[in-house]
Amino acid sequence: MKNITQQLADEAATQQLGRQLSSCLAAGVTLHLRGDLGAGKTTLVRAMLQGLGYAGKVKSPTYTLVESYVVSPLYLYHFDFYRFLDPEEWIEAGLRDYFNAQSVCLVEWPEKAGDLLPAPDLTIHLHIEQNSRRAEITAHTARSESSLHAAKIF
Repeated sequence: MKNITQQLADEAATQQLGRQLSSCLAAGVTLHLRGDLGAGKTTLVRAMLQGLGYAGKVKSPTYTLVESYVVSPLYLYHFDFYRFLDPEEWIEAGLRDYFNAQSVCLVEWPEKAGDLLPAPDLTIHLHIEQNSRRAEITAHTARSESSLHAAKIF
């Protein structure tokens, strides 16, 4: 497991990080996004999709639980579990099948699903600081560490 911290001076810096991270997204990758409300999780996802060439609108899935996108050969699913009151809601929502070798799963508020989610390849924790943000990026697999090196993030 390898960690790196990046200071994000403004929204443009968050978007730049998202575009860089887009090259790390491949079939079978699960990415957990952590951070308080307003930390920039959806902004980061939007930039990742744009980095992959997606030109459509990227909505927060806070009320729908999941938004799906087909970008080039990728089936990408953006989840938001903020409204979960109990981890069992993840099972009841029938979301298990989305997490497979053909999908890219980006999960906001993964802690709300407890230990029921598959382990992430990458975790990005966004912290709100006085006038900026701080991103802590953790690679949990050799594949994700290698892709972060290739993206010049590590």
